Amino acid sequence: MNTISRKWISAGLTALLCLVGGASLPLRAAELVVAQVAPLSGVLASTGKQMVLGGQIYFDHINATGGVHGARIKHLVVDDSYKVDETVRLTREVLARSDVVALFGFAGTANVGKLLSEGVLEAGGAALVAPYTGGEVLRKPFNPWIFHVRAGYADEAEHMVKQVTTLGMQRVAVMYQDDAFGKAGLAGVEAALASRSLKLAAMAPYERNTDNVEAAVKLVSASDAQAVIMISVNRSTAAFAKRYRETGGGAQLYNISVVDPAELVKLGGLKNLHGLGISQVVPYPYAPNTAVVREYQALLKKYAPGELINYTSFEEFLGAKVLVEALRRAGPSPTRAKVVKALESMERYDLGGTQIDYSAVNRIGSRFVEVTVIGGAGKLLK
Repeated sequence: MNTISRKWISAGLTALLCLVGGASLPLRAAELVVAQVAPLSGVLASTGKQMVLGGQIYFDHINATGGVHGARIKHLVVDDSYKVDETVRLTREVLARSDVVALFGFAGTANVGKLLSEGVLEAGGAALVAPYTGGEVLRKPFNPWIFHVRAGYADEAEHMVKQVTTLGMQRVAVMYQDDAFGKAGLAGVEAALASRSLKLAAMAPYERNTDNVEAAVKLVSASDAQAVIMISVNRSTAAFAKRYRETGGGAQLYNISVVDPAELVKLGGLKNLHGLGISQVVPYPYAPNTAVVREYQALLKKYAPGELINYTSFEEFLGAKVLVEALRRAGPSPTRAKVVKALESMERYDLGGTQIDYSAVNRIGSRFVEVTVIGGAGKLLK
């Protein structure tokens, strides 16, 4: 090959490299990494599985239909076992990766609260979208890093107390997990009762990461409560309902939104869980009455055949839709800061029959709450 030919080839390669990777065109990421720290083992393992599933089916769908500006979403998932220190350690690890553009779907008021108090989110500068918690400590005072898809525990408590008192019940007890999660719900119930000039009949804590509820059962039984609002997770809720009913407890039972009715019935037995009221913070996912529910049901069937419709997976499915839209709005080369700004721009954004509303001064996307009931066949009814 002569010298002139070599020069033309060299010049052509240089020009091509400039077009692909230089100033003429932005370099697009081959992958957009979204990191999720979730409880895949321990007392919240079944919930964690559903949290991951809800996001994964939507990310799979996006990747199968061209990605976001041509880039695939990589859903990086690590297990914290619902342990606060592990959440902090693992979050620091994933934020140390320069390719992580956002955080998604963490669980636990105490877990996420520790990330705030230790400045982990601020130091990382990444948005955390759709955490599976309604703790008020994560909402007040305002922080710029957490974008909530769900209503808060105070909203849920108000809705349940309103229903209880409308039915004429005034003696209300609370069984709660003795940590930031449980105390947030407890405070919400107390505030809702106080606004109606009522006080709690009993406060019955149980230890986090256990289903040791015997002492709580005794406290509630002694109070002669007409209604019991539980701020607890699957295993402890099922254990309390089973033991309380077996010892003759006849109060109407309610639980905050973080439980799975199918898991409750499996663990505690239908005769003990029948009639349990559960507050919900996303629309009913079992009836295909809206576009987003139809989409969720179709993608669940396509990408996770055999998996059942579930409130938890649907909630995180909605969160994944929010995050993907933010990635689109952030442009072909998203950064953590661009994703935060993109989320702030999502005012009155329609997900397909349910709406999210963020702004520069608002991170609470929805305040939707309704109460469902476990029916005689073990199915969740509106």
